[in-house]
Amino acid sequence: MNPNAASVTQAVLARHADEPGALLPILHEVQDALGHIPREIVPQIAEGLNLSRAEVHGVVTYYHHFRAEAPGRHVVQVCRAEACQAMGSDALMAHAEHALGCTVHGGHGSTSADGRYTLNPVYCLGLCASSPAVVVNDKLHARMTPAKFDKLVNALGVDA
Repeated sequence: MNPNAASVTQAVLARHADEPGALLPILHEVQDALGHIPREIVPQIAEGLNLSRAEVHGVVTYYHHFRAEAPGRHVVQVCRAEACQAMGSDALMAHAEHALGCTVHGGHGSTSADGRYTLNPVYCLGLCASSPAVVVNDKLHARMTPAKFDKLVNALGVDA
């Protein structure tokens, strides 16, 4: 186990020790600190909260926000809700997969082989009137087209 992940998790568990229903706040805080929820700390969280590993794993895998793997340097989310689909998000997602070298499968995202990008489908970013919408590195972008997407990715710079 990564000693840093274990110590971060232990500190987070200690901060939430007396808090009922602390699983979600703990998972958010661990992911904020580590960038993801490493599989090897799931037993530590389960033990700290007197839950089963399956319960913790189920929450991590149920919510699209949580990641079990480290993300790429740039995280791209494409809205897949009905309003965005009606405005072309299916074509936009296909374009993003090709442009970033990622393949979305079964509703789950993926990271490019070079580790530059993580592409995730999400369901409703709240910009229905300005669809299709995407999020790049936690910044919302509305009325996205393939050409605007390419410009946005190119603007990420040489390290992109």
